[in-house]
Amino acid sequence: MDNVHHIEPKSYQQEDQRVICTNEWHGGGDIPTIAKAFIDEQMLSWTEHNIWNEADFSLEWRITTHAFTEAVSCSGKNLFREQGDTTIVENRGELIIYPRKIDGIPDFLRSQVAGFVEELLSQKIGPNLTQMGVGVRRYLEKTTA
Repeated sequence: MDNVHHIEPKSYQQEDQRVICTNEWHGGGDIPTIAKAFIDEQMLSWTEHNIWNEADFSLEWRITTHAFTEAVSCSGKNLFREQGDTTIVENRGELIIYPRKIDGIPDFLRSQVAGFVEELLSQKIGPNLTQMGVGVRRYLEKTTA
């Protein structure tokens, strides 16, 4: 993924038909000039908590940001559905920014910064999901060939 430098596995546990794992993601990439006053590349890291459910081929996930932790809520569920010879991946998620919980920013700028961060993250998440799907397809093509 273009805006991910590396992923660091933190925990892995298998229970019956579930796999529970935690990974730390270290992001980066282009940070718009206006955001550099509030966000640096070091702050673009997050911890992802996943539960893979083999019974229904689903992945529940929750992300904890390393910056503005109290101000960001992000979670969702991915469903993997067979459709003929193809697997369809459905991604559902919710990203909420709570402007009042953003510390270190003047009150009059909080809503603007929250909107900007929400837009920035939304622009990064979409391509990441697409690249994830391509990566999964390539992996499956190699392992099933």
